[in-house]
Amino acid sequence: MNTRNAYALRAQAQRGHRHAPGPYGLGTPAATLPARPVEQPAGADQPGWRHPLANRAMNARLAHCEDSVKGRFDAIVPALKALSAQQHLADFPERARRMAREQLGYELPQGILDDAWVAGLDLKALYAHCAFQSLKAAVDQFARDIKAQLEVVQDTRNFFLDCGFHAVDISPCADGRLKGLSRYILRLPLTSLARRKAYAGALFDVETDVRHWSAIELRRYREGVPTTADAGTRYLKIAVYHTSSSDPCHEGCAAHGSNETKAIEAALERLNQFRQAIQNTFCCGASTDILLIGVDTDTDAIKVHIPDGKGELSAYRYVDNAALYRDTAHLSADAARAAVYEAVRTASRKDGWGAGQGEPHDGMRRLIGNLLVNNFSQIEYVNDLYDGRYPDIGHAERYISVGDGFEEVQMRNVAYYAHLHTVEEGAGDMDVGIRIFKGLNVKHGLPIPIAIHYRYDAKVPGARERSAAKARRVREAIEARYPDLTAQGLLACWLSVQDLPTGSPIEELAGDGK
Repeated sequence: MNTRNAYALRAQAQRGHRHAPGPYGLGTPAATLPARPVEQPAGADQPGWRHPLANRAMNARLAHCEDSVKGRFDAIVPALKALSAQQHLADFPERARRMAREQLGYELPQGILDDAWVAGLDLKALYAHCAFQSLKAAVDQFARDIKAQLEVVQDTRNFFLDCGFHAVDISPCADGRLKGLSRYILRLPLTSLARRKAYAGALFDVETDVRHWSAIELRRYREGVPTTADAGTRYLKIAVYHTSSSDPCHEGCAAHGSNETKAIEAALERLNQFRQAIQNTFCCGASTDILLIGVDTDTDAIKVHIPDGKGELSAYRYVDNAALYRDTAHLSADAARAAVYEAVRTASRKDGWGAGQGEPHDGMRRLIGNLLVNNFSQIEYVNDLYDGRYPDIGHAERYISVGDGFEEVQMRNVAYYAHLHTVEEGAGDMDVGIRIFKGLNVKHGLPIPIAIHYRYDAKVPGARERSAAKARRVREAIEARYPDLTAQGLLACWLSVQDLPTGSPIEELAGDGK
């Protein structure tokens, strides 16, 4: 396959039909906002122009993945509209099954089709069924891709270790626009060294993360995995906030009132609390590093806040990768890569409010440089497929993911994530998600799909049964918290569990798919 030509053709086609403004998960159309030109390097509109460090073969693969995954969700409403128009025909059940196979690729519940003549087609139930079928297909697709990328996963694992990090713990905001953070924005494949848990506003639970740090360190002492306790490697904690360059006062982080300053300050506070908690409890704060990353969810360009020589962060000391992309676009590959590392050094020498005490250690500089280069590919991806700015700049999630989440599915605006073990502890996250979906789905009479999913360790006796019981308990609590939506049939829950290894089969809990 000629990936360069395939990608060029795909990008050209997408400009014509991707995400036309409208309801049902299409977010805030850019057409409703004042025009805001995207700054491009001189010559960027010329045929064949590309950034020297952008990975176009990977962009082609990711474009195909986005088309297929989001295409399944986006096909639901048109297909159900077509079915609704034919529900009173004598041969409707047979006709509906045929249309579903052709347009959606899966079967619809037979009972709903057979009973449509009595009280009309239950479109809410069909919508929920289709949403969860699309989710299952997406999980299967990502799992297959992960298995095909084992060499890349191993390379990334080795890179982390070479940079001196034996674990990387990432906490982005739960906003669905950051759902593709690892796979798309940072271009980091799933690896045993990396953990990703999302929280509203990136306000991760410090106590939970300290317990995870303890488990990682205990394994190093007991098993020497992935490094021995005396190896001198570090645990890296990353928080990721976000903003919107098109509409910063309304389409930024909902948990912080779309206030970028508050989002940065809150994330910095949690990071410092995490490192201080380890220092106070275990007297080894030197073995932990912290990093703060910002994402413009309109363009996927990142800002990386640069630690100083003591590992301290500042809201005012960072590298703006959108500007760096423009500045390096017409250099040679070697010169562009050198400019990236020089940008990190320049940021470290910043004075005034952003002044720090020297440069970060070599491994941190290498990691930051790698993230900046990786993000060049994503900036170019958005340039080519969306003319530099997503049309759905607001929320456009397809379902709410509750529990441990489907770590395999990593794509922008597919899911809003609420990490919780009880509704009480995650009430804030759930309320934000429900509020988002009242605008996306409920106002159109469509139910909110909620995928409740927990992982279990098959090596632990009874773990699967306990995870299944937890999923059912959380479903009951969600339905009780939102009784009006439940009574109107506007909450649809689907329950599943999964063994710990990434890519393990999804096990739907019998009788719980709704």
